[in-house]
Amino acid sequence: MKAPSVRFTLNEMPRKSERIEDKAAKTEENKGLLLRSRKRKADVAICLQDFDEVTEAQTKKTFDTQACWNTDPKCTSPCRLIPTPQKHPDGVATLNTDSCVQYRFKNVFVTPTRASPLPILGWANRDEVWNNLVKKDQTYLRDKDVLQKHPLLQPKMRAILLDWLMEVCEVYKLHRETLYLAQDFFDRFMATQQNVVKTRLQLIGISALFIAAKLEEIYPPKLHQFAYVTDGACTEDEILDTELIILKALKWSLCPITIVSWLNIYMQVAYLKEMYEVLVPQYPQEVFVQIMELLDLCILDLKCLEFTYGLIAASALYHFSSCEVICKVSGFEWNEIEACVKWMVPFAMALREVGSTKLKKLKDIAVEDVHNIQTHSNSLFLLDKAQEKQALLSELSRTSPVPSGVLTPPQSSKKPILDARLQ
Repeated sequence: MKAPSVRFTLNEMPRKSERIEDKAAKTEENKGLLLRSRKRKADVAICLQDFDEVTEAQTKKTFDTQACWNTDPKCTSPCRLIPTPQKHPDGVATLNTDSCVQYRFKNVFVTPTRASPLPILGWANRDEVWNNLVKKDQTYLRDKDVLQKHPLLQPKMRAILLDWLMEVCEVYKLHRETLYLAQDFFDRFMATQQNVVKTRLQLIGISALFIAAKLEEIYPPKLHQFAYVTDGACTEDEILDTELIILKALKWSLCPITIVSWLNIYMQVAYLKEMYEVLVPQYPQEVFVQIMELLDLCILDLKCLEFTYGLIAASALYHFSSCEVICKVSGFEWNEIEACVKWMVPFAMALREVGSTKLKKLKDIAVEDVHNIQTHSNSLFLLDKAQEKQALLSELSRTSPVPSGVLTPPQSSKKPILDARLQ
């Protein structure tokens, strides 16, 4: 087998002198690269010098100051002088407040004035937990003059809607927390709108309940079930569209501490016996249900928008206990709850006349959770009676002194509802 032949012409073969010149050029180029690499290494060595050596080589400065946001020459920089390692400041820089811009900052971490009634918690700081609850209660505020934005609506329309939502909750066995979340969403949403007509109230109300059920219930009713209870007044697509409108209007602020939550906290603190059972309800279910009946009646009145949720829950509990108990479990003083307590008196009187209902036994509901299920009563009838008594008390207060025992609940000895621990 022959090897492949390679043929070169005389012109193609490089001459010896050319090869020598190329070799010399490459040698010079390598020398240049070596010098440049050494120079870069020298620069790196300078950067890696000790900090003290570098500062000695630099120009010494007495102080370094940050730039001032005001370019006025009369204004000294508001930043504090930073001493260098060589010299120390003899004093602090002065600030000419006449020429410099002044800024005021709001402290959003103000400690609430209410003392914490919570027991010592093994899983969190009780003061921090209480402060978070109080701050949130002061954040989710409602507009008491909401109907001024809707001249076509009357307070009675709101009461009828909430009463109907209570009935829907009872039919689907929804929790009380779900109803009160829906009530909060509805009131706050209406405060963001204007000129809503009464034909849209049912759609807004059922959409608010739809949102609340998805947040609170483990197995919320289906969309078609919410549309079904409206008897054809609201379609599934309308509920979905209104849901998005409500969420955007509320800016997705959907976690208020409701009246139900506050009442749970107050009663748990009042009845708590063992610290390790702080998360397990310790209060009697019957007492809780009777207080909730008063609250269900009170939220139908538009004046409830003037008070915070924690204040309303404390005032309702006052009508079944005493001032000492309320101050202990809520941190409120009497002067803080007095107005709300007096506003509730006609509702408590109307409810006392008809008597409280017994705890219902519900199918497929655990016994320990029965008191948390929302029930419906003849609330509109009781509301009319309460408002009549309210007008009568207002007339009496204008014409004669306040009768004793009318604007204050009975004495503790005459309140058999709560046990001896609350006395």
